[in-house]
Amino acid sequence: MKILIIGGTGTIGRKVSAHFIATDEVIVVGRTTPTISVDITNINSIKEMFKKIGKIDAIISIVGEAKWAPLNDLTEEDFYIGIKSKLMGQVNIVRIGKEYLNKNGSITLTTGVLADDPVYMTTAAAMVNGGIHSFVLATALELENDCRINVVSPDFVEDAYEKYKDFFPGHNCIPMRKVINAYVRSVKGRVNGEIIRVYE
Repeated sequence: MKILIIGGTGTIGRKVSAHFIATDEVIVVGRTTPTISVDITNINSIKEMFKKIGKIDAIISIVGEAKWAPLNDLTEEDFYIGIKSKLMGQVNIVRIGKEYLNKNGSITLTTGVLADDPVYMTTAAAMVNGGIHSFVLATALELENDCRINVVSPDFVEDAYEKYKDFFPGHNCIPMRKVINAYVRSVKGRVNGEIIRVYE
């Protein structure tokens, strides 16, 4: 299977990439990867990436930014960071990438627990995560060529404990093996239009 992993060098992406590399042909793309790179906020950059890669069997997107700040401090421009990056970046990956999928291909997007259980200072991030969930549910009804789309929504992952522990009081760290298995389920299984929640 030929799998494109966008964001395969990040905290979650590194582990997901390492898993699939053991059994599949994997192309890892990030903002600064040397061979092929992509800026998901730029639709032309996304188009160029897919032109260089060509036909694939699966797309995994583990990318996107959003502003973390108290609601009273968020400006309209702050909300647009998440809309332009995590939301529309992933939407455009689907819009363009579906044309490069082989029959029975799959697309897996990434959100997070904030869509269902937001914490302090995550209004903007929770908003875009929820939007992606709705987008996936609707898009699953329209993909052609027997292709599928799902979204993996993990809780606070163990590899990010030191960075985010103060933001997630009372949350249990999710083992990375559980998160990896959610991506495996989306790519190798037959589920379609699923929000694959990895919460404890």
